[in-house]
Amino acid sequence: MVDFLGKGWKFPIRVNGRGWLSYSSGAQSIAEAIWIILSTPPNTRVMQPEFGCGIHDYIFAPNNPNTIATVTHEVHSALLRWEPRIDVLDVRVMSHAETPNTLLIYVDYRIRANNAFHNIVYPFYINEG
Repeated sequence: MVDFLGKGWKFPIRVNGRGWLSYSSGAQSIAEAIWIILSTPPNTRVMQPEFGCGIHDYIFAPNNPNTIATVTHEVHSALLRWEPRIDVLDVRVMSHAETPNTLLIYVDYRIRANNAFHNIVYPFYINEG
């Protein structure tokens, strides 16, 4: 049943107990793909320079409503473009109360193939410049 969602190398890449590469499939594969999209800056992949999410341009941005709105837009746009297996339901970006230089990116999504609802929280660290 989960084969239609895909199967790929586990992220981060690791070796299992038998010395083979570990794989992930189904909803876990999608969650790992979202994490890869968000953690990859554009122009870092030679064969796909447009792949990734533009949030890394805001590492030295101030932690203010403008930065939060821009990061929200960048995440939403990147997921719409690079992860066709999901419908992005909501993206919320909030400052972390205990560490003001951390933005928590909440992504709510639905897997198109089975309508299962999932969410992830991605921490994004900014260093105000």
